[in-house]
Amino acid sequence: MNDPRLQALTQWAAEQLQQPLEELSVVSGDASFRRYFRLPCNLQKHQVRLNGQSLTSVVAVDSPPDKEPIEAFVKVSELLDKAGLSVPQVLHADHQQGFMLLSDLGDALYLPALNDLSADELYHAAIDALIDLQLGCLNRQSELPPYDKAQLHREMELFREWFLQQHLQMPLEAADHQLLDQWFDCLSGSALSQPQVAVHRDYHSRNLMILPQHSPGIIDYQDAVEGAVTYDLVSLLKDCYIRWPRDRQLQWLAYYQSQLEQKSLQHKETQSKSIELADAVKTRDLVQDFDWMGMQRHIKVAGIFCRLYHRDGKAGYLADIPLTLGYIVEALQQYPEFEQYLNWFESRLKPYLEQHNMMWTSFE
Repeated sequence: MNDPRLQALTQWAAEQLQQPLEELSVVSGDASFRRYFRLPCNLQKHQVRLNGQSLTSVVAVDSPPDKEPIEAFVKVSELLDKAGLSVPQVLHADHQQGFMLLSDLGDALYLPALNDLSADELYHAAIDALIDLQLGCLNRQSELPPYDKAQLHREMELFREWFLQQHLQMPLEAADHQLLDQWFDCLSGSALSQPQVAVHRDYHSRNLMILPQHSPGIIDYQDAVEGAVTYDLVSLLKDCYIRWPRDRQLQWLAYYQSQLEQKSLQHKETQSKSIELADAVKTRDLVQDFDWMGMQRHIKVAGIFCRLYHRDGKAGYLADIPLTLGYIVEALQQYPEFEQYLNWFESRLKPYLEQHNMMWTSFE
C-alpha cells in the first residue's frame, strides 16, 4: 500500500475502534479531495444507533487538512442533527490529521432510484427534509458563513475563467465582459433580496440517501452557508445529474410552498420566525426567484465542472455540462429582460461550443 495517508487513516481508525483492520478499500470519492472508506466492524464497544437502528459499519474519511479541513463538517453535522435531520454521526474526529469516523448511511442514493413512479414520493420527502433544515436552523443559521455578494460573484467568475476562457478558449472582448458583469450583478441582487436561510449548497440526488426510517439521509453538507431560500430547491429540482419536465418542477415548488406554510405553524422552537419566513416567501414571486437563482448556480457549476477537468483531472463531469447549460438557456427564455443574454448565447457562445463538439441540452 503505497499511500501514506491511507496507511495513517487505517492505523488511526483501528486505534479508535480498538480492533485490527484490513487494508481499506474506497467506497466513493466526490468532486473534492475527500475519500471515503467503509469499515465493517464489531461496534459493541461503540453502541452507535441512528434513529433507533444499530449500525454494523462505519465510514472512515480522509479529508486532507490543507485542502478540505473538517471543522465545517463537524460543526454543520451538529447543526443539522439538532434540526432533526438524518445525517452521519461524527463518532471520532482528528482535526490535525483530517480523519473522521462516521456512522454509515448506506449506499442507496436517490439518483439510481428516481423514475416517473418514484419521483413524487422521493422529492416530497426531500422537500419535507429541506423545510426541516430551513426551519430547524433559524435560530443558528447566522453561525454559517454568509452567501454574500462577494461569494456569489466568486462562484460565477468560474464560468468566465474556467468554462469560457480555459475550456472553450474563447477570447472575451470588452463587450463580453460588460455583459457578463451586468448579468452577474442582476443574479446576485436577486439572490440577496430573497429570504435568507441555512443552505446545504449541494442538495441533490447524489447527496440524498434512501433510509429505512427518517429518509432521506443527507451527506456532503460541509459547505453550508446562510443564503437564498430557493438555492437548495434549485439544486434538488434542477439537478445537474437528472432532469425533470418543468411542469413537475413547478408542482414540487408549489408543494414546497404549501408545506412551508403548514410546517411553520407547527415548529414550536422557532414558530414566530418560521411564520415570518413562510409569509416572506408567500409575498415573493417564488418561480422567478427559483429560476434566477438557478442561473447563478448553473453558471457556477459549468465553471466548476471545467475546473475539475483542467485542474484536477476529473473528466467525468464534462458530460454534465450540456444539461447545466440547458437549464440556463431555458431560464433565459422565460424572461424578456434576459433577451440580450439569450442572444449572446446564440451569437457568441454557440460557435465556440460547436468547435468543441458541445451544445446545451434543448428542452423543447
